[in-house]
Amino acid sequence: MTTNTLTNLIPDLYAALDVVSRELVGMIPAVTVDASVNRAAVNESVRVPIAPDNTAGADITPAMSIPAEADQTIGNAEIKITKSRAFPFSWSGEEQRGLNNGPGYLGIRANQIAQAMRAAVNEVETDLCALHAVMSRAAGAAGTTPFATNTSALTSARKILVDNGAPVNDASLVLDTTAGAALRTLLNVNSARDESKLPITQQGVITRISDLNIRESGQVVTSTSGTGANVKTNTAGYAVGATTITLKSTGGTGTVVAGDVITFAGDTNQYVVTTGDADISNGGTIVLAAPGLRKAIAASETAITIVAAAARSMAFARSAIVLATRLPERPAEGDNALDVMTITDPRSGLSFEVAIYGGYRKIRYEIALAWGVKCIKPEHTALLLG
Repeated sequence: MTTNTLTNLIPDLYAALDVVSRELVGMIPAVTVDASVNRAAVNESVRVPIAPDNTAGADITPAMSIPAEADQTIGNAEIKITKSRAFPFSWSGEEQRGLNNGPGYLGIRANQIAQAMRAAVNEVETDLCALHAVMSRAAGAAGTTPFATNTSALTSARKILVDNGAPVNDASLVLDTTAGAALRTLLNVNSARDESKLPITQQGVITRISDLNIRESGQVVTSTSGTGANVKTNTAGYAVGATTITLKSTGGTGTVVAGDVITFAGDTNQYVVTTGDADISNGGTIVLAAPGLRKAIAASETAITIVAAAARSMAFARSAIVLATRLPERPAEGDNALDVMTITDPRSGLSFEVAIYGGYRKIRYEIALAWGVKCIKPEHTALLLG
């Protein structure tokens, strides 16, 4: 096996990437790809420091002595590369010979690599879309596709971001394809353009409205809501900013699950539950995504409503979500790979390792990637229901 086996494949592979079916990729180009996490082994933590809110404002009083120190506790978010995945396929010599008497082996091999890359990209995109369960608050209405008549749903999602102090100079709204179709119809957007000439961060952008890059993804989640009924808070009362809410110990049934969107009686905000309760019949607690309550809950039983299942389009500042990605590691001494090279997917911008392994009258190909995802700043995110 010569060392340029895979190098000779590149033209056929990129041709195949243009032909093989590809789902829309909106999350990957919109998030932060953090190279500082690349040094971590699988499941090894890298901590990203996060400065706390500064609420220590004080009057200035002239004096001959320096005021007391103003120490702060610096928080952090933990990021891990949690997956190291290979997407393989194999060929025997007899199989290759048979195909070369017909359509030809090389073209099919290129398509197989493109399909493996497609599967890997979709899995990364799915992991990013799963972060809907830790996002700040939600705009829009479950069961109602946004943009039927106007873009008010978009501005409502943006309002959550700016109310939370999120930077919107590099923010995106990633829509499910139904909402994307409605917006294209409303704005009469023509998407015919050469994406290859755009920087990867701008590929897949439908348009830009109210500071948000509007993108689409084929992996946006349609949620499954908890079954909770007659859910109420206890009588403790909760201040603005509270995130842990204790439930009434009697009367409720069913579940409140992570990712549920809920409302409290007298408060129109739609909050995202990051930690649910599998059985609320005996009370328990739920945890809301940061920054928590926007309106205080009085010291009395307050009804909680679980919003119905809905598509979860996602709005966020780029810096709020991190995608850590690298090629899987090999032993320092090497392994049995006959040839290894790196290929970058033009649709997502992700770089994959393509390797070929020799067996007994058989060849195994692998397309491999290691990655992890994390929402490090929930305050700078929002959902748009549909």
